[in-house]
Amino acid sequence: MAFVLTEGQAADSPQFVPVLKKVRVRGPVGRPRVRPDAVAADKAYSSRGNRAHLRGRGIRAVIPQKADQAANRKKKGRGGGRPVRHDIDLYKERNTVERLINKLKAWRGIATRYDKTPGSYLAGLHLRASMIWIKELA
Repeated sequence: MAFVLTEGQAADSPQFVPVLKKVRVRGPVGRPRVRPDAVAADKAYSSRGNRAHLRGRGIRAVIPQKADQAANRKKKGRGGGRPVRHDIDLYKERNTVERLINKLKAWRGIATRYDKTPGSYLAGLHLRASMIWIKELA
């Protein structure tokens, strides 16, 4: 749906909001929506900032809480707030993203980062994603 390139060793979590700003959800008719109903992500994206951004835009967060975050919340007692809820069944669908990443990396040029410029690497990502999409339609 959207790609954002970062430096080689950069963490994924700070790119959550920039990627979400680029996502366009197309339904069967009408223009693409910029606000999905829900976002499913793994525990790495379970920060207060990411949850606040989703809550501010009215998007349901399907992100489990890290064990240390839950322990810190419980340690604060009533001042720690309510426990984080997420839809377990919808969270199970997150594996489609993981499978797509594996399909993208099956292409050697993407997996090994042979392209030296960001533009050509991004073009390769778009090309590979298009090939996967066309194959899924057939």
